[in-house]
Amino acid sequence: MRKIPVLVAGGLVAAIALTGCSSATPASSGPVKLSMWTGFTGGDRPAYEALISDFNASHKNIQVTMDVQPWDTIAQKLPAAWATGQGPDLATPNFDPNVISKYLETNSLLPLEATGNGATDINLDKLAPSAIKAFTAKGKLYAVPANIATLQLYYNKKTFAAASITDAPKTVTEFQEDAKKLTSGGNYGLALADHETIQMWPVLQWLDGADIVDTKGCAVIDSAKSVSSLTTWANLVTKDKVAPVGKTGAEADSLFSAGKAAMEINGPWAAAGFKSAGVDFGVAAIPAGVNGTVTLASTVPLAIGKSTKHPKEAQEFLAWYTGKSAQTKFALASGFPPVRTDLGADAQLSGNAIVSSFAAALPTARLYLPGVTGATQVDSEVYVPFIGQITRGEDVAKAATEAAKKIDAITGCRG
Repeated sequence: MRKIPVLVAGGLVAAIALTGCSSATPASSGPVKLSMWTGFTGGDRPAYEALISDFNASHKNIQVTMDVQPWDTIAQKLPAAWATGQGPDLATPNFDPNVISKYLETNSLLPLEATGNGATDINLDKLAPSAIKAFTAKGKLYAVPANIATLQLYYNKKTFAAASITDAPKTVTEFQEDAKKLTSGGNYGLALADHETIQMWPVLQWLDGADIVDTKGCAVIDSAKSVSSLTTWANLVTKDKVAPVGKTGAEADSLFSAGKAAMEINGPWAAAGFKSAGVDFGVAAIPAGVNGTVTLASTVPLAIGKSTKHPKEAQEFLAWYTGKSAQTKFALASGFPPVRTDLGADAQLSGNAIVSSFAAALPTARLYLPGVTGATQVDSEVYVPFIGQITRGEDVAKAATEAAKKIDAITGCRG
């Protein structure tokens, strides 16, 4: 979940051994066989594999084969495959939810119509609203969330106790003051990654009521409120040295795992690694900002190729995958909150501190650059370099002005 891949247009169809959409399975020859490409190569991979195994065991008439590949490989192969009516029946194209728009441009996705309240329907009104909004275009749903995650604040209990801090910060002011107090002797108060990671810096802006773009996709990163917020956080890095500069997500994780950073904003996927490292950590809500609690949500779309020979069975799989039983088991196995909103009172989930903590953040979680034209480009070509500039001492106002121009050029904003 760390690296944000760049989508690459591909004329690679001839070199791909394509399965799934390219051939039908006659009803008389046995179960319908569905192929599925995913990029879940990390520590949460077994949880996804267990779901597929459970589905296959309970659906003798449908069998799903999950082909796990690096995200970059899928980004290279899948666009051309689906655009030409080939490739897998199902796929998670990218862990950037905005990628759905790219596949709609080539008419590559099957609209999902098997929605309703039944046990074999996709229970649309029970799925995370932010994800469904991101996957809907012109009134039609084109994907379901393969997962959904929120960012919360991990903190090192031992380090906090040594600094005589009794609990996780509750406000932005406490957050900033604790970060400074916990920075000493070569150790950081906060591990902040700025590239090859799920974004952390937008959360810091949101806490101050600032943002990157407005609802029309026009840049507001250069607004007075945004510049003020970013200047405060950049100064904490450049002057107070509360966080290292230029770290990847993996490097920031390593600092927290080694006890070299007292806090880190991260997702549920990090918990297992921190446990394995022997860190005595707690997970708390992101401190409340000027408009209350807010954090970032991430979701991976799970879609069906338009040319699949088995649309009914593929949608049946999505209905099962997003159902109560499957999502309860997945949440317990992965530490991710369920993609459903009606499992908050589930006894199994409420008894799991990690799952319940991240699930509790869903109501106030926001997606990063949702629906923004060229969102991936805005992130990789503008926002990531911009954060790198201001954390290395460049003037925030000047850098923000230049970033705003670049953002508007990508999104096509005309003011």
